[in-house]
Amino acid sequence: MLAAAAVSINPDDPLAGLAVGEQPEPAARDGWTTVSVRAAALNHHDLFSLRGVGLPAGRLPMILGCDAAGVTADGTEVILHAVIGDPAAGGGDETLDPKRSLLSELHPGTLAEQVAVPARNLVPKPASLSWEEAACLPTAWLTAYRMVFTKAGLPADGGGKVLIQGAGGGVATAAILLAKAAGHTVFVTSRDEAKRKRALDLGAEAALETGARVPARVDAVIETVGAATWGHSLKSLRPGGTVVCSGATSGPNPPADLTRIFFLQLNVLGSTMGTRDELAALVAFLDRTGVRPLIDDVRPLADARASFERMSQGELYGKLVLTV
Repeated sequence: MLAAAAVSINPDDPLAGLAVGEQPEPAARDGWTTVSVRAAALNHHDLFSLRGVGLPAGRLPMILGCDAAGVTADGTEVILHAVIGDPAAGGGDETLDPKRSLLSELHPGTLAEQVAVPARNLVPKPASLSWEEAACLPTAWLTAYRMVFTKAGLPADGGGKVLIQGAGGGVATAAILLAKAAGHTVFVTSRDEAKRKRALDLGAEAALETGARVPARVDAVIETVGAATWGHSLKSLRPGGTVVCSGATSGPNPPADLTRIFFLQLNVLGSTMGTRDELAALVAFLDRTGVRPLIDDVRPLADARASFERMSQGELYGKLVLTV
């Protein structure tokens, strides 16, 4: 079958190890099912894999991709949950399973004509979502959903204030749209003027330069930037507020500012991906509210290299989708 796979590792030139061509079809496994992919989306995780992050050379070749939507053998339209883990081992949360992984780390991923996943990893796709839109949800959008709705502690009926650091990133963009649709006031930061303007177009109340004073102290901060924004995140919280961190693109070791944390009783929470049930809740939220992922580009799977090149160059405004 046609697939986009990592066939070698190169930290300095990741695309040198990308091969778009024939790969073996998924093998049958007990408790797993095969899905015919209709659309799949790229993530920076795919570039990291080509650099050898989380994917040692001994597992090559490995079909890349975490995100996809497709059709089961009986014709059911589904979205694939990318986390491969046992909820029981994580106390009911598969993201806490010590042995959990994502598709394309231990098991072949979604950038292929077919992909195999555990049967529990299937979420029904509503007719209101296109294949391309549905394929965008399992990684960045699920991560944002868990941060905003599960971890941040924002009021369930809206009315909260949230700061989203690093406007323009995939998780940050999803968080803006989700928090706004839920009725919260959204502030964002970015060093880039064009990204600030886009955030305002998405519904942000204010778009500030990185480090600028927020119009009001916030209930929660959605943090994916790390060292460059950590101090600002803590200073922007109201007493008792929460910073939720799912990434550290600018560095993982900022000053902790423990005095501020304990004196103002701030909450610092980590967040990684989300559960199958949270993916189902995200899909239902989009179906109900009409919120949709932003898509930058759609092209056939056979042209995957062009999409990888676009992602490696940056400056995207939305997801890159491959269709089958």
